Amino acid sequence: MFGAVQATMVGYGLVRGERLSTLQWFGFTIAVAGLAAIVAPGASAPSVTGACLMLTAGAAWGAYSLLGRGIADPLGATAGNFTRSLPIAICLSLGALSFGTDLTSGGIALAILSGAVASGIGYTIWYAALPGLTPAQGASVQLSVPVITALAGALVLGEALSLRLSISSLAILGGIALVFSSRERALSSSS
Repeated sequence: MFGAVQATMVGYGLVRGERLSTLQWFGFTIAVAGLAAIVAPGASAPSVTGACLMLTAGAAWGAYSLLGRGIADPLGATAGNFTRSLPIAICLSLGALSFGTDLTSGGIALAILSGAVASGIGYTIWYAALPGLTPAQGASVQLSVPVITALAGALVLGEALSLRLSISSLAILGGIALVFSSRERALSSSS
């Protein structure tokens, strides 16, 4: 899914005339390789249907991010988008119930906290940051999400950081830094 997000955002930038330097491409490639290393050991081949759904979700996430670049009121836009998604969420929940899925009040509360609160705050911050980023920078920054999630999960669960997670995280964050530092050098040399 993350690959589809990045492909959508970088592809959009390239179509709109954004050009990446060799160092930016190198940084982006390192970051994507780091992402692959984080997920590869536990990854198994998904079904064709599952893979298509993940690609669609990733492309939608990329498009959603690109559409949010010009939002003047990130909090209002995010709240409105989440409110409009409620009927779909309710229908899907009712559909799950009809297949015998057990919903608990604790599970519902956690889903609301995860979806409405955590994602809502995350998208509000993301929308506020996006106007200052090129599509390629935005795509590379999104690669930090698995790193942040994995590191926070290890911290909350009290797990030791594995060598694979550490190296993969450094590759992702280092690649993102290269994407940004190359642009900064280009901007300072042109002024």
